[in-house]
Amino acid sequence: MNTPIKVGVSSCLCGNPVRHDGSAKKNAYLLDTLGRYFELTPYCPEAGAGLGVPRPTLRLKRFEYEVRLVETKDQDADHTAEMDAWMDANIPEMAGLTGYVLKHSSPSCGMQRVKLYDHNNIPKKEASGLFAARLMATYPNLPVEEEGRLNDPILRENFIQRVFVYHRWQQTLADGLSVASLMEFHKRHKLMLLAHDEVVYRKLGPMIASVNKDNLDDIADIYIARMMHSLTQRSTRKRHTNVLMHIFGFLKNKLGSEVKAEILDILDRYRQGFVPLVVPMTMIRHYLKQYPHSYMDSQYYLEPYPDDLMLRNEV
Repeated sequence: MNTPIKVGVSSCLCGNPVRHDGSAKKNAYLLDTLGRYFELTPYCPEAGAGLGVPRPTLRLKRFEYEVRLVETKDQDADHTAEMDAWMDANIPEMAGLTGYVLKHSSPSCGMQRVKLYDHNNIPKKEASGLFAARLMATYPNLPVEEEGRLNDPILRENFIQRVFVYHRWQQTLADGLSVASLMEFHKRHKLMLLAHDEVVYRKLGPMIASVNKDNLDDIADIYIARMMHSLTQRSTRKRHTNVLMHIFGFLKNKLGSEVKAEILDILDRYRQGFVPLVVPMTMIRHYLKQYPHSYMDSQYYLEPYPDDLMLRNEV
């Protein structure tokens, strides 16, 4: 990558003692693994808003048609205004981020299923934290995830893949968007998109074919929004097998019958859940090196991120 991959992170996950009780929630995977590839930028909205460390615990409470950030023990102590002021000042500066990892359950940073209390102080896990909600609304294409969900191999692989895709998009814009560069971006991500959402895959092709210098900006905005949303869909074994069979079609006329049978057997074993994705992927990549194909060589699906992240060893 030509430029750093900047990922925002809830500050406590970086080991900073900014939680309400002055503690931290250091996340070793973020710091020790993803920190090798991403430039992690910590934020703590509550501390940044001047609420202090330590500070009273906070909760989200619904007041008629609005949600407020109040103290748990003294619900007349409302800190929504301080949080709004901090977000107004800081969220615009996050435009250059390529992803964000949030702290789960936080009334400011929780991505989803945060407790929202009604007028009877009965909670329902149906909200996003104030900051998380504003962040996602401001940057809807930004890859966002919670640290706890990164323990799920499929969600972890999905998030990191999206970060690398979004970074390539940011570079495409920085280099100067053109009809040719938009078409090239789409071409190189076609198989990845197919592995996530075949319906959108089939819709984006004609959209890209219709692009010209007059409609470029409008189509680019629609394109990346649909692309990034589609990539949030889980890629199943069935979908991966479909893509791998598609790639196999480019190879089969160059391979002997025994090799073809071996590849098909491995693909079936993957489809049935007996081996992880890295097994058929390694075999396919091996034969593509022996029999190069310019279109396949261009596909990020085959190498979406550095191999030593080992993300496909568990999916």
